[in-house]
Parts: sequence; structure tokens; C-alpha cells
Amino acid sequence: MIRVQQLRKTVQTSDADLTILHDISFSVAQGASLAIVGSSGSGKSTLLALLAGLDVATAGEVELAGTPLGALTEDGRALLRGKTAGFVFQSFQLLPDLTALENVMLPLELAGHKNPEQIAKPWLEKVGLAARLNHTPRQLSGGEQQRVALARAFAPGPKILFADEPTGSLDSATGEIIADLLFKLNQEAGTTLVLVTHDETLAARCQCRLRLAAGAMIESQGLGL
Repeated sequence: MIRVQQLRKTVQTSDADLTILHDISFSVAQGASLAIVGSSGSGKSTLLALLAGLDVATAGEVELAGTPLGALTEDGRALLRGKTAGFVFQSFQLLPDLTALENVMLPLELAGHKNPEQIAKPWLEKVGLAARLNHTPRQLSGGEQQRVALARAFAPGPKILFADEPTGSLDSATGEIIADLLFKLNQEAGTTLVLVTHDETLAARCQCRLRLAAGAMIESQGLGL
């Protein structure tokens, strides 16, 4: 589902070029779960952005669901993301003026689904929010907002789910509940999961692990080349 070959990311600074990622290579099978771990500044979020086509590599290649991202324009990458990927962020990224139901319906509407409400409602029920459909994010707790974000990510049926510190802004008890829900939904949907986290306990629940330090891959478990 994901293949990475000699991936490098360099940015220009006032003093010199700064290499954020050094020659990363690996592959992830369809339906597998991958944890990307490392300390702050190790390159985790940069790697996630490159895998999702949100950023462009300086060298090397990312192949997503059989499509080389380097061959696509920015619009082409956005179109591919819309067809294949879902996202869950630490900060939830819900639209504040939309209800929970409307937030989940939005990507379905953008994808051209004729009856987005019929898809969105069952997903909100799956995450335990059947009674909160018409509440806006301001009326929901952090855990409830992340449940909405999970429903929004899974509702379009993505092949790959990218999760960037999905429990990072939650207390430990709520974070554990959200993690359980994430892995449960992911297993049921058969989605390939790419999870960026600093939480070693959360990372240990994934089938594969990739550890970064100063932009270099220093450990990998369960990954192909």
C-alpha cells in the first residue's frame, strides 16, 4: 500500500541546507498498521506529510496505493488523497460552525456521495455519538471531538488512514478510549494505518514500527523494503 525509496527532505536555512530526513526506505503492506516513533524534532511529522503527499520530497520516491506521488501535480496529489486517504489530527480539525453530523458529511459531499447523511449517521453511532449529532465542536468535549474526527476519517472508506498524535491532546483515560476505538474501527474497515506517536504503549499496538532519530531511520520492525 505504501512504498518509500531513498526518501530525503532538505530545506534551506539562512546558514546552510538542513536535511530533515535521510534516505528513508521501507514498504507497508495493505491492511497493516505502522507506528512512526521518535523524539520531538526527529522528523516524524515531516515523514507523515511526505507519505500523504502534503509535502514534496527533495529526493527519492513515495508510492501510495500504487501511484508514484512524484509524478503528480499538487492537484493530482490532492485528488489521490481524496480517493484513498483519511486523516486524524491531534487538534481534531473540525469546522467550528458545523454540527458533528455536518462535519462527517462534508468529505462525503466533496467526494460526490448522493446520500452523505445516510453514511455519516451510522459512523457517528459507531463512535458512540448518536445523541450528539446536532452539537457543534464547542458543545463537545475533547474526547467527543476526536470521536467525530474518527467518524469523519473512516466514513468515506479510505484505504489508508494517517493519524498524527491522535491522543496527544487528551488525558490518559480518554486517550486510551480513543486509541481502543481507533484500532477497533481500523480492524473492522481493513484500513492501512500510519500512526505518528510519541506514546510507546500506543506504538506497541501496531504491527510495524519505524523509529526516527535526527531524520534517520534507526529501527524498523515488520516492514518490507
